[in-house]
Amino acid sequence: MPDALAPRLKLGVISPATNTIVQPEYDAMRPSGVSNQMTRVMIPDTPVGTQNEFEAMLGQVRGSIEAALDTVMACLPGVIVMGMAAETFWEGSMDAAALRNHLEARAGVKVVLGVQAAIAAIQRYGGIRRISLITPYMPPGDAQVRRAFTDAGFEVINLLGLKSNSPLLMSHEPPERLRRAVREVDDGNVELILQMGTNLAFARIADEAERWLDKPVLAVNTCTYWHALRGCGIDERMEGFGSLLREH
Repeated sequence: MPDALAPRLKLGVISPATNTIVQPEYDAMRPSGVSNQMTRVMIPDTPVGTQNEFEAMLGQVRGSIEAALDTVMACLPGVIVMGMAAETFWEGSMDAAALRNHLEARAGVKVVLGVQAAIAAIQRYGGIRRISLITPYMPPGDAQVRRAFTDAGFEVINLLGLKSNSPLLMSHEPPERLRRAVREVDDGNVELILQMGTNLAFARIADEAERWLDKPVLAVNTCTYWHALRGCGIDERMEGFGSLLREH
C-alpha cells in the first residue's frame, strides 16, 4: 500500500541484524517515490567454519525469519525483499521455490529471494551458462551456493569463498580484497561473474569491474533490488551499480 512518501512502492526488507551493507546499498539504489522499510532478523555472530556451525546458525535464523516477516507486514509493503542469502538455503526442508511459496502464503505479497533474483538477472543477459561465483562464506556455505546454481543449469567455472570469520565480519572485507577476488575468479571461459552474500559491499565494485573485464559482473544486492522493482513495474534505469540496473 503506497503512502505519502512512497506513492510508487513501499518495499519491506528483511535483513540479518548483523548485516550493515543491505540497508545502505538498497537506499543508494532507491528511486524517487519508493521507500525501503527495514526489519531485522536475529542472527548470532558466531563462527561458521564447519558444517555443524553453519547448520546451527541457520537453525537459529529460520525461526526468526517468519517473525520478522510478520513484523514488516504491519506497514503493508507491496513486496518483500529478503536481504539475506545463505540463510534462505533451507536444504533438507525447502528449496528456494518452496521457501518463497511458504513465505508468500504467510505474507500475502510477493517475496524476492536472492538466488532466484540472481538467476533471473543472469537470464536477462541471454544464453549465459558458464559463471564464476564470489562469496564471503566458508566451504559449507560455498557448497550450498554452488549446488543452487548447478541445479539451475549453470556451469560454475570458479568459486572463491573469502572465508569471513563471522556474519558481522563479512561487511569488513575491504574494497581492495573484493577487486582482487573479481580478478581471481575471471578467465577466458567465464561469461559472467556473480557475487553472493548480502553483507559484502559489492554493488559499486561490480560496476567498476564490468569496465575492466567487458563482461557482466553482478552483485546479489543489486539483483534482488532490481528484481523487486521490475516485478512491481518500476523500470527506472540507474548509473553506478552496473549494467543490470543501467540497461535491464
